[in-house]
Amino acid sequence: MAKVVGVFSTHLYQGSLPGNPALNRALSKDVEDFSAQDKLGQSWSEENYRNGYTSYASLSDMQFRSPTFAKFSDLMQPHATKFAKSLGWELKGCHLRMTTCWMNVMPKNSYHTLHLHPHSVISGTYYVSTPKGSVSLKLEDPRMPMYMNAPVRTRGKNNSHYYVVQAKAGTFVLFESWLRHEVPPNQSASPRVSISFNYEIEEND
Repeated sequence: MAKVVGVFSTHLYQGSLPGNPALNRALSKDVEDFSAQDKLGQSWSEENYRNGYTSYASLSDMQFRSPTFAKFSDLMQPHATKFAKSLGWELKGCHLRMTTCWMNVMPKNSYHTLHLHPHSVISGTYYVSTPKGSVSLKLEDPRMPMYMNAPVRTRGKNNSHYYVVQAKAGTFVLFESWLRHEVPPNQSASPRVSISFNYEIEEND
């Protein structure tokens, strides 16, 4: 008697937010207004975010700048807490807090290279606007550096070195911040708009 056992799985948490059409309209308006005034972000994006715009290096605290983003943060908090609980984290005397939150606008052919989010424990993305052809989020198998001379695998859902999260307006994905991910070149004619954010663990007051 023998069997194959799966071990060391990587967990994601996916869902949608209630009332997301109205929320997305309000978020879209804020993204439009704040990005138009964010000269530092425009300059940084010109050098580091091909064809697109991100407030990662300028306005990365949007949950404190806008009532709509503050509401978004409040809506996401229980999901982050539930995800941490599902991971078995011991948070006695501590809590999760959204510490950074920024905007991303990806016109056609813009992309975001492979990266992770240091200094945080949970990271996530929420999709505000995803026109037809919007590119998906691509997550890398965290065991990639250890494969070395591992044989080529047959193609299949459970054999891929990458996992794709479809970008759909009103939905979100949470993952542990050490998980590397990327966004390939966008193919939609209109900009793909998303919000990215990080959580850290802090002591209770």
